[in-house]
Amino acid sequence: MNEVIPPRSGVAFTMKAGQLLKVIDPHGEQVSDLYCFNQHNVNEYLSSGRSLDYNESLQFCCGSKLYSNFSNVMFEITEDKVQSHDFLLTPCSKDTFRHFYPEEEAVPGCYGNLARAFADFGIAEHLIGTTFNTFMHVDIDASGRIRVMPPKSRAGDYTVFEAKMDLIVGLTACSAGQSNNFKYKPIHYEVLEPM
Repeated sequence: MNEVIPPRSGVAFTMKAGQLLKVIDPHGEQVSDLYCFNQHNVNEYLSSGRSLDYNESLQFCCGSKLYSNFSNVMFEITEDKVQSHDFLLTPCSKDTFRHFYPEEEAVPGCYGNLARAFADFGIAEHLIGTTFNTFMHVDIDASGRIRVMPPKSRAGDYTVFEAKMDLIVGLTACSAGQSNNFKYKPIHYEVLEPM
């Protein structure tokens, strides 16, 4: 049965090595920020830099591995209906809203929602780094300019991640307008046992 993350919110939960995390976009064009820690040592956490380096790619899809700051594999993507994700941009925050959307209320964003969720596990917010932005579509042109585009995910699309260690996982339904084509929708997820 799917768990539901309401629009512009986030959750945290534990996973055991070998379990599968299925992140589902039920309505389409909705980003979900993913971050995680080693359940037994929160000084080990998801690393964008090491993941980009070791995968030798800006593109993440089926078979890609997500590495920790200690160079250990935390997740592997085992199934992917979208194959368009971002691992460059920081999770949106109140500062993001002040910068890009000054006319809007500065909501906590994914950073604030993850900080609130991880606090239940005693994890300090300064340990939250660059998230794996599931379904986020970022275009980089020849000059290096970054543009956030509407996600390519359609209703019912999903990505499956296999946990490679015991994890504390944070997951959001992203709050930033541009990332979600200015419509805020829920994210569904399931934690599944291996077949």
